[in-house]
Order: sequence, then C-alpha cells, then structure tokens
Amino acid sequence: MPALLASKSFVKPVAKIAINYPAHDFHRDEKAAIAADPYDTPEKAKIFSTDFAGHGFLPIFFIVTNDSDQPISIANMAITLLTAHHSKLTPITTDDLYRRLSNPQSNTRPSPIPLPHKAKGGISKKEMDEIESSQFAARAVEPHTTQSGFLFFDIGGISSPLAGALIDITGVTDGKGNELMYFEVSVDKYLDAPKNP
Repeated sequence: MPALLASKSFVKPVAKIAINYPAHDFHRDEKAAIAADPYDTPEKAKIFSTDFAGHGFLPIFFIVTNDSDQPISIANMAITLLTAHHSKLTPITTDDLYRRLSNPQSNTRPSPIPLPHKAKGGISKKEMDEIESSQFAARAVEPHTTQSGFLFFDIGGISSPLAGALIDITGVTDGKGNELMYFEVSVDKYLDAPKNP
C-alpha cells in the first residue's frame, strides 16, 4: 500500500469562513474577512508530498470571505508578512518555487520516498501539479462566498518567523473599484489558539 500513498493526489483543504480561523481580520462594515492559517507543523504539512519546510518555505493557507452583496476584487491585492524582527516577506512566485525545489543543494533533508521522474528542471509532474492546484489564485470573491489557497513564503535563515508576525493585505477593492481599508492579520492569534489534539 505505500506506493498508493505516495501517488495520492494533493487535495486542498476545504476552507471555512475566514472568521472561523483564529488569525483573521474582519471588516464588519464591509462584510469582508481575511484569515491566515500557517502550515507550520509536520502534522499539518502532511497534506503535501513536497517537503516545503525542508527547502525553507512556509505554506500559509489564505482565506478571503465576502459576506456582502457585491463582489470584491483581489486582482491587485498585495500581501506582506512582517516578522517580529522587521523582515518583510512577500509570497514567492511559482517560478522561484520551482527554482528552489529543483536545486538539490537547497534540500537540507533527504526525502525518504523515491521521487518519480523529474520534469521541469528537476521538478516532478506531481510536484508541479501540487504547487499549481494548491496556490491561492483567485482574482475576485463573489458575494457570500469564500476563496482560498496557499501562499508560500521564503523563510530560509529566519528563526521563529511567526512569533509576533503580522500579515498586511492591501489592494482589495469593492465592486466600484474603491479600495477597502487594509487588513492586518496577527499571527499570534494563531499561535496562541488552543491546538486540536
């Protein structure tokens, strides 16, 4: 059965409404909420076949809920993870992810599972599919819906990137093109929340 396990396809977590995550910012007047759920433990990271942590990446599940009667645009959304030590991190691009994952020198932990043949520059088709299907790619959030996906941050060389960190989000606009007030998600709310056993 291990071969079956190794070949299973990535399944993105089903997103709850953003306010149901400990680390969120809710704009009551605009009926919009944004949440961040870091996948910072080996247990949570099991949903991926790719060892992102071993390559210096932190996956964060990003959730945007629009409970208003108008769509909101996130096409020009800018996201910054501000660490307690004043590092400003932005989500890494798909090309940069591929580049790092295909560079064997950046892999600090060998994989116990033999990987299938490599496609683009040392990345297997399975890894490429996983990255593509997991990433946050929404451009808008329709009324009374939630959009979600993963953002990947390069945390190589940063110790304790989450403690005291804030995620700032700007560039979210309403249906008329007016920018909503910026969102600020405190990661400590996630760190301080009781963990499920």
